[in-house]
Amino acid sequence: MIYTPKTIIERKIRYDSSIVEHSCLLLNSNKQKVVLFHRIAESFTMKTSNNQLTIPKGSYTLAYYWCNRPYNLYIWRDMTGNYLGAYFNIVKNTYMKDRVLSFEDLIIDVLVFPDGQHYVLDEDELPESLDRFENGFVNKALIDLKNSIDDLLSKQISETMKLYSHESLIPLFKND
Repeated sequence: MIYTPKTIIERKIRYDSSIVEHSCLLLNSNKQKVVLFHRIAESFTMKTSNNQLTIPKGSYTLAYYWCNRPYNLYIWRDMTGNYLGAYFNIVKNTYMKDRVLSFEDLIIDVLVFPDGQHYVLDEDELPESLDRFENGFVNKALIDLKNSIDDLLSKQISETMKLYSHESLIPLFKND
């Protein structure tokens, strides 16, 4: 597959209304989902109570966004295309307009390790209890995600490997 990617801005609106933007490359866009490519410029480590996952510099993200789902998904691969892990953000108001993909981050995230173990992150940052936060929307989204995470992630990883093989993405490393 040959890509002629467009640059897209990923705009995350944090719960405190601050904004974080990343320049990404658009891989696919339709009425149901948007898929972006982003190179990791600096290594970072995500920690749980008993584990940690480091995403090294030079790795990349294949990011999925849905207008009709309360989450987005980042699938991380290393420089040779190996799966490193995944990350779900609980979100609302996802949309794309004028080469900007925007979503509102609702604090709670789910980190998935390569072996499938997953951990809920940032519950301690909520301004109120999870069951009351955003009138229960985040709690419901989290429960639904946890109940389907294994099947959902397996399907998305399989789709990602099929549609966006590492070899087909190599030309993008020169463009980003």
